[in-house]
Amino acid sequence: MILFFKTPKENIIATEIDHQPSDKEKQALCWLYGDATLLDDAKLEGFFVGPRREMITPWSTNAVEITQNMSLTGISRIEEYFPVKSEDADHDRMLQRMYKGLDQTIFTVNHEPEPIKHVENIEKYNEEEGLALSPEEIEYLHKIEKQNGRPLTDSEIFGFAQINSEHCRHKIFGGKFIIDGEERESSLFSLIKKTTKEHPGKIISAYSDNVAFAQGPMIEQFAPEDQTTADYFKVKPIESVISLKAETHNFPTTVEPFNGAATGTGGEIRDRMGGGTGSWPIAGTAVYMTSYPRLKNDDGKPARDFEQKIAPRKWLYQTPEEILIKASNGASDFGNKFGQPLITGSVLTFEYETSTGDSAVVASSQENVQAADEVYGYDKVIMLAGGVGYGKKRDCLKKEPKKGEDIVVVGGDNYRIGLGGGSVSSVDTGRYGTAVELNAVQRANPEMQKRAYNLVRALVEADNNPVTSIHDHGSAGHLNCLSELVEDCGGEIDMTKLPIGDKTLSAKEIIANESQERMGLLIEDEHVERVRKIAARERAPFYVVGQTTGDAHFSFVQGDGVKPFDLDVAQMFGHSPKTIMRDVTVEHHYEDATYSVDKIDEYLNNVLQLESVACKDWLTNKVDRSVTGKIARQQTQGEIELPLSDCGVVALDYRGHAGIATALGHAPQAGMADPAAGSVLSVAESLTNIVWAPIATDKDHPFPIENLNLSANWMWPCRSQKGEDARLYSAVQALSDFCCSLHLNVPTGKDSLSLSQQYPDGSKIIAPGTVIVTSGAEVNDVRKTVSPVMVNDKNSSLYYIDFSFDKQRLGGSAFAQTLGKIGSDVPTVKNSEYFADCFNAVQDLIQKGWVMAGHDISAGGLITCLLEMTFANVEGGMHVNLHDIMQDNDDIVKMLFAENPGVVIQVSDTHKKELKEYLEDAGIGFAKIAYPTPATRKIVIVKDDWKHEFDIDSLRDTWYKTSYLLDRRQSMNGMARKRFLNYKKQPLEFRLGNFKGTFASLGINPDRWKEEGQAKNEKSNRPKAAIIREKGTNGDREMAYTLWLAGFDVKDVMMTDLISGRETLEEVNMIVFCGGFSNSDVLGSAKGWAGAFLYNPKAKEALDKFYARKDTLSLGICNGCQLMVELNLINPEHEHRAHLTHNVSQKFESAFLGLSIPQNNSVMLGSLSGDKLGIWVAHGEGRFYLPEPEDHYNIVAKYNYAEYPGNPNGSDYNVAGICSADGRHLAMMPHPERAIFPWQNAYYPADHRNDDVTPWIEAFVNARKWIEKQ
Repeated sequence: MILFFKTPKENIIATEIDHQPSDKEKQALCWLYGDATLLDDAKLEGFFVGPRREMITPWSTNAVEITQNMSLTGISRIEEYFPVKSEDADHDRMLQRMYKGLDQTIFTVNHEPEPIKHVENIEKYNEEEGLALSPEEIEYLHKIEKQNGRPLTDSEIFGFAQINSEHCRHKIFGGKFIIDGEERESSLFSLIKKTTKEHPGKIISAYSDNVAFAQGPMIEQFAPEDQTTADYFKVKPIESVISLKAETHNFPTTVEPFNGAATGTGGEIRDRMGGGTGSWPIAGTAVYMTSYPRLKNDDGKPARDFEQKIAPRKWLYQTPEEILIKASNGASDFGNKFGQPLITGSVLTFEYETSTGDSAVVASSQENVQAADEVYGYDKVIMLAGGVGYGKKRDCLKKEPKKGEDIVVVGGDNYRIGLGGGSVSSVDTGRYGTAVELNAVQRANPEMQKRAYNLVRALVEADNNPVTSIHDHGSAGHLNCLSELVEDCGGEIDMTKLPIGDKTLSAKEIIANESQERMGLLIEDEHVERVRKIAARERAPFYVVGQTTGDAHFSFVQGDGVKPFDLDVAQMFGHSPKTIMRDVTVEHHYEDATYSVDKIDEYLNNVLQLESVACKDWLTNKVDRSVTGKIARQQTQGEIELPLSDCGVVALDYRGHAGIATALGHAPQAGMADPAAGSVLSVAESLTNIVWAPIATDKDHPFPIENLNLSANWMWPCRSQKGEDARLYSAVQALSDFCCSLHLNVPTGKDSLSLSQQYPDGSKIIAPGTVIVTSGAEVNDVRKTVSPVMVNDKNSSLYYIDFSFDKQRLGGSAFAQTLGKIGSDVPTVKNSEYFADCFNAVQDLIQKGWVMAGHDISAGGLITCLLEMTFANVEGGMHVNLHDIMQDNDDIVKMLFAENPGVVIQVSDTHKKELKEYLEDAGIGFAKIAYPTPATRKIVIVKDDWKHEFDIDSLRDTWYKTSYLLDRRQSMNGMARKRFLNYKKQPLEFRLGNFKGTFASLGINPDRWKEEGQAKNEKSNRPKAAIIREKGTNGDREMAYTLWLAGFDVKDVMMTDLISGRETLEEVNMIVFCGGFSNSDVLGSAKGWAGAFLYNPKAKEALDKFYARKDTLSLGICNGCQLMVELNLINPEHEHRAHLTHNVSQKFESAFLGLSIPQNNSVMLGSLSGDKLGIWVAHGEGRFYLPEPEDHYNIVAKYNYAEYPGNPNGSDYNVAGICSADGRHLAMMPHPERAIFPWQNAYYPADHRNDDVTPWIEAFVNARKWIEKQ
């Protein structure tokens, strides 16, 4: 039966249950649903928007699990429906449908599992199912039919199509290219592999695994000793490897942006989990490329002229603006809930219409094949998800499968999701019917993936890792994952053991669906029970589904013994003929832009509003950039925290030395004019972005540039028009040659070679061929990373260093784009050896400590670089003289807007003589171009007789405006407007009192583990603290380390430990409820977590006994704060209860902002009274609703500003934290554990940046000392 509950907001929660619930069960559900009312009706009238009936939502999966964790049984599905006034009400037709009334059939799907089909006509089946099989592949399948003496099943053909799709097997990159009648010597893949073959650097594993691994440093592992139960954290030294990966998810993001981008992010994270025999993802990157969003001002008029010149198409699925918002929401949401910070990224919008001034000439025949009015654009979008990770060197290579090993699946159920995603991704979007394409769309459940990751994390952290091999489930689902897992050993899968979320799935759909958040593991039988224990503790669904067979055969077996899939491993991966690409060289010429220096202000206003140049706050304000507590450099910088960083940097442990840097580069506009230059510029931009992090070197690789690793992701419209495949070859060749000349390797990457979109009228929009280059490298001291924010020191100078050794050129620039041009005069790097010398010289200057600030020159040119260096300051400007910049003529527009690779560095005048000598000795050309003017807020630029003033604050608003226009679609209740008005009025303030900032002054020692390791058998008499976490918690490790550093012995306690009675908290004096997204915040933040305490007797007893003691302290941060308030642990004496509700903006808020600590009696924060400190916030439901007068609360922390975004959630009285009346129990939404070191702070006072710690650690030391006195 289906019960209907009405929430206080009038929404309906439909609950499918297999029995008539008791009064107690009804009460529990009403509480869980936020004091909802159970309706007597079996049928409701009216119009409602809700999920598609055939798609069980991740929200439902989490809600059902919450009821199970509350000891409620028999509930199979829970969904939420929203009443609307009419059938015409707006809703997301990809994910939702309109219901005319709700009744007992809303979950009923009239669909029986289809029987196994024996396919008689493969050609017909190929087109019907959208499999994208080539004639050669169909011929190959006919051969297998003959070999096996039977028709192939639908599962076998469908599965073959997926695992041999272009998306999975990269046949073009491995194929043969014949250009202008001449066969090229190397395949594209060979050209990429050549880089690592010639210059392996520190690479240990490349091309053969989910990720590439390079040698890393010795670091500290901080983990619980035994993860089958609650146990204490220990520090151990490990030899590390570092990983780099980037993936694209273009087709799914075009069709359904939120889940497409979310699952793209999740899949790329799983790739880094699945390296070797398991490894750890640590931080993410993202790139979004769409056609123009055609933004409108608040008055409804077009905001920007340059994007109005080309008529919009009748978009297939979503508009570019919707895609930008929803895709970035999806990627952000996945990372936020999984607990992976996103620390650098990029966005580009682009369209171009050819004109009579353009030409495309076939080199061999001189035929002009360029049609006027042809439109290029990212109608099929690019969504790149990438990231860095690390692992143990012990685990960086997969072991060889042996007969009799257990095949294990960890994670979520099977649904009718992503079916055919690999095949459909391999052709033009719009090629097949909407039903086929929608079937390939996926469903994201990041919290489920986090549980699977917690299991992998525990196995890798163990002294002995029992995993033989590990793979993620992606394209082609179980079939691809499990067959790659067993390799040539072969295996048999028992389909009755596979978890089925949708009982209507056919055998084909079970085998090949792409339900996300699943990992496949190969484990020796003797270790399975230990792994199962860890999985159960982490609530990670765990299934032994088969065994390796040793016969090189792979099959899926139903319960009745029938095998819907039954092939030799060799047959599965095919031997169809090598792909042959025939093309001709087409030389493109694009008309150059014409311009006048008199219009410099107009040009600058337009350039600053392009998404690629403009402020990215709309992206960074909704994505967690602090989780893990290991982030040393993320996007935002300066007193007013603007997204200006060139690279992202993450520490590998909590010591703040060894780390990983990553950065991005792309130049598709230049690549249209010259694909070789586009590749070179993409690599160059990635390198001028990462140059600000101090790269680790060693005796074998003494030059910093040799220690970088690159990922190249190729998105290209292959076979779309004459010359396009030849252009791809030219681009790959150029990247390979440039990297080899720089001694760089490209050990990983991906290609997506169907970058065009077909419309119902037969028209096709081709996207520019694009390569996105991600760089990654080990960093030797994360604290030395250079900021782009200029220091207001008049006794310093700014120097321009050109890396390109080329004339300044405007082709392919943002400037040309705003004028509707591309231009053929594109820059490149003329001398790669000189480029390497420049890179290494800047690195050397950073290691010497001479560089006060630095920024790269890329989108928007030198003028944008200089402006951005001043934007994040409250005061100060600069005086610029262009006299010494080498230029053929006095073309000021070129000087200011050319995007030749280069950098600007700020150096104190005390080093002026040394700097000149150093650069001249190194053979590096440089020009002193500017000095700071602390008293003015203008940039004054002089070139001979020409002089111009640029108003920094006015131009900053222009630069910020695009972010505001996009933010309106995601920040509700007028908060986007408030952010736009207030961002510059709320600088960070610090008041540290007499804080000394040293470990010694606080009596703490980060090396104490070395002494404790020598006294292994002695029981520690230190105070005991426990972190308590639930599934979805992701802020546990940084909190545990903070407690450990403060002097506690720290125990890792999972809710399953408390529910089972394994853990009672009796030996613990302090508990901390950690931050994250328990149960994905379904049914309200911490509601499900609270239910696990209230409705499980052993957990409730442990908690009640802990709070009854007088020698205990407790702390709740973020999600843990929400839990403490939900359980009424702070002010049980109040008549009117406090609540935490959705932020006023109705979205997740991520910010580094200022807190004031008022006079208070809190055990932890009392000694910080009067301080003003910076801190991270990262939450969606952090608004304190405090119904009683302010003086009834023991308020221990307030946001510095009453207005949004300084008060990020709209909390009453600007409250960030409250405490019990006796000062022992504290609940805070911000994250002090992510700001205990100066390097974790996005901004910190210059005179304290070399301190060991910040005052936040004092709060935890205070807690330890209080317990010691009891």
